[in-house]
Amino acid sequence: MEHIWTIEKWTRNPAIIEESRKTGLRLRFEKDVDPDVKRECLEFAKWLRKEYHFPVRVCVYIKNKRRIKAIDGEYVCGTFWRPDNYRDYPFIRLAAGDYSEMCSEEGPVNAIYEIILCMAHELTHYYQWINSLKLTLIGEERQAQNYSSFILNEYIDHKEHRTSNTHGTESTGTQNH
Repeated sequence: MEHIWTIEKWTRNPAIIEESRKTGLRLRFEKDVDPDVKRECLEFAKWLRKEYHFPVRVCVYIKNKRRIKAIDGEYVCGTFWRPDNYRDYPFIRLAAGDYSEMCSEEGPVNAIYEIILCMAHELTHYYQWINSLKLTLIGEERQAQNYSSFILNEYIDHKEHRTSNTHGTESTGTQNH
């Protein structure tokens, strides 16, 4: 099975591959977003840019709100807006306003990972859109849930590998305590 973040069905779409097209992943933070959230999301985005290609620019707006109202009226942690055509740019909105509350309940590392997991979930919807995948709504959500966990685990492995290498130890995939 192909990795949805690396398949390139989008290369057959002329609206996506035109030369003047903006590409990449961008983050925009609402003022008062916790500095730890901002730092960690920027670090995650930097890693994503090294690992994955974003053929149509997608901007992630990180809001200082507990939840974001989706188009259907439901309050959620994140949303992905997919344009009707490929000439427009998609965007993601993430809620990060409950970070301090999540820190006291789950600890700061788990709180950050929950926000990053949500970003990866919405970015999976981006790759579903970019590659014109035809799935049911349930199929889209299941795939996004699975891939977001996979991407988060890849990122955690990267961070642990980097941390163990900066301590002058051989990388074994686990941190030395």
